[in-house]
Amino acid sequence: MLQCIFLLSDSGEVMVEKQMTAHRVDRAICGWFWNYVVVHAAGDPSKILQVVVSPTHYLFQIYRNGVTFLTCTQVEMSPLMAIEILDEMMDNGFPLTTEPNILKEMIAPPNIVNKMLNVVTGKSSTLGSKLPDATASFVPWRTTVVKDASNEVYVNIVEELDACINREGVLVKCEAYGEIQVNCSLPGVPELTMSFANPSIINDFTFHPCIRFRPWESNQILSFVPPDGQFKLMSYRVKKLKKTPIYVKPQLTSDSGNCRVNVMVGTRNDPGKPIDSITVQFQLPPLIVSADLTANYGTVDILADKVSVLCHLPSVS
Repeated sequence: MLQCIFLLSDSGEVMVEKQMTAHRVDRAICGWFWNYVVVHAAGDPSKILQVVVSPTHYLFQIYRNGVTFLTCTQVEMSPLMAIEILDEMMDNGFPLTTEPNILKEMIAPPNIVNKMLNVVTGKSSTLGSKLPDATASFVPWRTTVVKDASNEVYVNIVEELDACINREGVLVKCEAYGEIQVNCSLPGVPELTMSFANPSIINDFTFHPCIRFRPWESNQILSFVPPDGQFKLMSYRVKKLKKTPIYVKPQLTSDSGNCRVNVMVGTRNDPGKPIDSITVQFQLPPLIVSADLTANYGTVDILADKVSVLCHLPSVS
């Protein structure tokens, strides 16, 4: 899964940025990539490999006519499997088959048994011998034969807050990115509905193809025939939030050319559940020569641009 796409000029400047997921990739990864180009190819991207491994991401780059197309991902994938998936998804250059359950039946995921058979038979392809039955179904996202149906469905809402706080600790901007993740183990062809307490605050939503748009457009109700297994039902964004469940208090003191920065993070009220995966990012002045950073809880790192600091906290409760 590609997380972002950057278009870089011949001097390494970001001209276009496109974030593909709610979890944003910082532009500092472009600085790391260009430093790699300068060190290993004297600033010429055409002379380096198309796949570069950074400390945090796998980078894929293509250089054409003075422009570098750079994409990032954190998931490692077999090159052969990636080619097979793209080959089955495309028909005459256009996207055709995009349903995960159909692709999983056509291309078996790698496992120990497949690897042993490939060694014995000398074959490296994992393509199936027949076309999946779901390709001719009116609900192609759902398999025709559901295995291990326990007549259960689980719904999990995962939200990520993205907030900017000034040096006085006052909230400047806050948005929430959410996903509704479903794990379905229902037999047959079930019809499900889901409603929200306040759907008017939801913006920039994207739906799984199984959702019928007419009930949502008229009554803000999700009506759908779910795929089998785990899938993302929808994603959304909530803008202009007035408060956050956590507070961030920066404190700055300076004496004789030395500067001390303290950043305190905690919960405003008891949220009832722990808040996981907190990242606090702040900028250091460009005149700083060196920095000694420590964390009482979690980890702290300086990014490749030398002026951005990231603090990672596993959870706050």
